[in-house]
Amino acid sequence: MAGQADRQKGMDLWQRGQWYSGPYRLVNRPEPLTVSLSPFRVKGSVSPDTFGSMVIEKRLFEALGGECELYAIGLPPERLATAEAWVHAMHDRLTRFTAHSELSRFNSSAGDWAEVSPLLEALLRECLRAHQLSDGLVNAAVLPALLAAGYTRTFSEGPTAATMTVRPPSLPEVLEVRSGSARLRPGAAIDLGGIAKGWLADRLAEDLGENVLVNLCGDLFARGVGESGEGWPVGMGSDTVLLHDMGAATSGTRKRSWGEGLHHLIDPRTGVPAASDLNEVSVIARTGADAEVFAKAALLLGSAAAPEYLRAHGALGWRLSP
Repeated sequence: MAGQADRQKGMDLWQRGQWYSGPYRLVNRPEPLTVSLSPFRVKGSVSPDTFGSMVIEKRLFEALGGECELYAIGLPPERLATAEAWVHAMHDRLTRFTAHSELSRFNSSAGDWAEVSPLLEALLRECLRAHQLSDGLVNAAVLPALLAAGYTRTFSEGPTAATMTVRPPSLPEVLEVRSGSARLRPGAAIDLGGIAKGWLADRLAEDLGENVLVNLCGDLFARGVGESGEGWPVGMGSDTVLLHDMGAATSGTRKRSWGEGLHHLIDPRTGVPAASDLNEVSVIARTGADAEVFAKAALLLGSAAAPEYLRAHGALGWRLSP
């Protein structure tokens, strides 16, 4: 890991739109395998590739509203097929776009205590943690505001007309969680969004094995040393970084936008799509869950306040793009 001097040097060299260098390797040469957080594609051919005696198995598929990628060394193809099926099952249980999903049923029970599965209970607790970690900027209670902004159905189906602004309440004011059950205040509703993706990426990587990379729509966790023994090469913008037991995430306003000032990233302070001088933020952290929270909070804070927030919360690296 980089020493204190290297970390301070990275701080001193940080500029808007460039990487703050943390305890990971920044690679300037072409890599045989590069997973890109944005715009969610793999650079290079990996189908499956053999490096020395090692074979990288891959699985690319659509789920959770975007493109997902699984890479593993030393695992049979059927193990990744099982992992893909698990991700699809998570999508079906946690989507807000079907009335029968576990999340939708919980939202419809607002006002009453409802039984929740261990999965949903853990994710609701993660939402509360994200709210605290972001000083309220990452707020799962934004769903009514998302609906008011026109994001009422899947992005591929297109938006509906925007309606009156709905300012979200503080999440701890409307969500209570206890063992096996949870309760929403009447009128409140939860959107798990990126919080679920980062959290699921962490858990799937841990379950798959010791040398894997899980990328769920740009929220990823890289476990192990990759094929080179130095880490998994992940492309962020024009740079490639080698990640070893680290998470990363990108939050942006360009990909899911549908009109002037209309996009999916709601600022809970106003109840409307964020008006930030940043269009995209990528963050490296100890976990994918933390990276997701840090990236979204940093984008909402803007270029002036984001670096201080990221340093104070122990982010390992970041790129802020206007």
